Amino acid sequence: MTQATDKLTELPLPQLLAELDSSAAGLTTAQARQRLERYGPNEIGERHRNPVLEFLGYFWAPIPWMIEVALVLSVAARPWTDAVIIGVLLAMNGLVAYFEEHQAANAIAALKRRLVSEARVLRDGAWATVAVRDLVPGDVLRVRLGDVVPADLRILDDVTLDVDQSALTGESLAVSRGQGDAVFSGSVVVRGEADALVCATGVSSYMGKTAALVEAAGTVSHFQRAVLRIANYLIVIALVLVTLTVVVSLIRGNPVLETLEFALVVTIASIPVALPAVLSVTMAIGARQLARHEAVVSHLPAVEELGGIDLLCSDKTGTLTQNRLALAARWSTTAGGDDELLTTAALASRVEDNDLIDLAVVAAAGPLPVARVDKFFPFDPVSKRTEATVRDPDGRTFRVSKGAPQVIAALCDGDDDGATAEIDGVVERFAGHGYRSLGVAKTDGDGCWRLLGVLALADPPRDDSAATISAARDLGIDVKMVTGDQVAIGREIARQVGLGEQILDAGMLDDAADGDDLGARVEATDGFAQVFPEHKYRIVRLLQARGHIVGMTGDGVNDAPALKQADAGIAV
Repeated sequence: MTQATDKLTELPLPQLLAELDSSAAGLTTAQARQRLERYGPNEIGERHRNPVLEFLGYFWAPIPWMIEVALVLSVAARPWTDAVIIGVLLAMNGLVAYFEEHQAANAIAALKRRLVSEARVLRDGAWATVAVRDLVPGDVLRVRLGDVVPADLRILDDVTLDVDQSALTGESLAVSRGQGDAVFSGSVVVRGEADALVCATGVSSYMGKTAALVEAAGTVSHFQRAVLRIANYLIVIALVLVTLTVVVSLIRGNPVLETLEFALVVTIASIPVALPAVLSVTMAIGARQLARHEAVVSHLPAVEELGGIDLLCSDKTGTLTQNRLALAARWSTTAGGDDELLTTAALASRVEDNDLIDLAVVAAAGPLPVARVDKFFPFDPVSKRTEATVRDPDGRTFRVSKGAPQVIAALCDGDDDGATAEIDGVVERFAGHGYRSLGVAKTDGDGCWRLLGVLALADPPRDDSAATISAARDLGIDVKMVTGDQVAIGREIARQVGLGEQILDAGMLDDAADGDDLGARVEATDGFAQVFPEHKYRIVRLLQARGHIVGMTGDGVNDAPALKQADAGIAV
């Protein structure tokens, strides 16, 4: 038995159950204990460095080496006044950098402790609550509305779940998953409830594999490269001066001790003993300033890198957009116009279910007329619509419905080919902008359904996105969008926030070899759509290879590899 994410899509559900030696009844406690020992906890392991070694690491670099040489020479030469001053400056540099980054790490660790959660699992034939870290392949668990999926799953029940995968893939719209379909760890259930089979946990899960890519990511920042170049130049200059001093002194016949003392003076004078301390203190002050704006700096050189970036790659969902659905457009067929269309759609919604579509429709409709909903039928994957029976203040009863436009059109007049073609045209036009369409209908006095129109929903841009991008460009920073959404959605958002409309499918990166031609194409485009974590990571590397100082913003697991690879990664 092996644990592999590809089984989520390759194996039929009965075969997968057999492969994992499990069933719809779940595992026993003994089986779960054995598998926990075999596969390990359902968590992504972190490297915990020895604090002492981490602190000493700040003294292992070219400039600290030069200062340490000066310290040794000062101790040997005596008196020790210079040695004390040099030692204090050297220690200050290490202490400031260590404590600033350690404080940031503590803040991040505190956030992680708040995320500890539990799951409902079928063990020994009964439902029990266990810690998420104790889940193992073969477990059967129940996921409900609002749950964060704790491992890679396959749905067992003949139901439909709507899942928000924006943190993993960047898709702004929820996706539907049915019996046998895969649901990945880190996604959020936004509609429905189901029992599911755990197929992959920890580092073998989708999120775990993304974390492995994070481990591989990393780059030496522009600031660090500049400091190293300065250190190398100073080392060469110091060696040349000391060599010249010793050679000239020996030729002149000066005493050896006097020659060594003079060489020591030249060595100490050529070493910028205060430079590391000044740099660390300056960046620490910048980190404190950012902390006042609730920004946590986890790596001090990033403070300087932020001021030097010339190209910013930005995630879309939740960064450029609000990560929520809102009314984007409408098409009405009635004399009542938009008011009747929106009111009817809102009456066919129920906010108590916290359904994202219902919340968006009700918010767009505003205050509703006085009416009583006698019956409400929520959305189900078979009918693909909601329906409500409504009684107005005069006691008249009518029905309202909203759902898939083709379904609503068929409900109203399924035999009218002209009307169906018109609806299809509207839906296709909205789809070209990346919108999700909803048909809306109600019954008249004769009980016949009447089509009122179509609503288009989308994830709208943040109010300040366009202004922020414009301000960045005024500062000489080029901005590119990278999103997991479809090309049409990416192109529409890019147009709205002023990025341009040249958005490419990231699939073109899969078969292309690194080189000047590919780097030039990436540099010239306005952004990419349908990207996976490895695409974002590669885009950042290609832009860095073109000589850019690259910043990356993102808010999801799918952004993590690129955030680490970038010269300045900004997690929001």
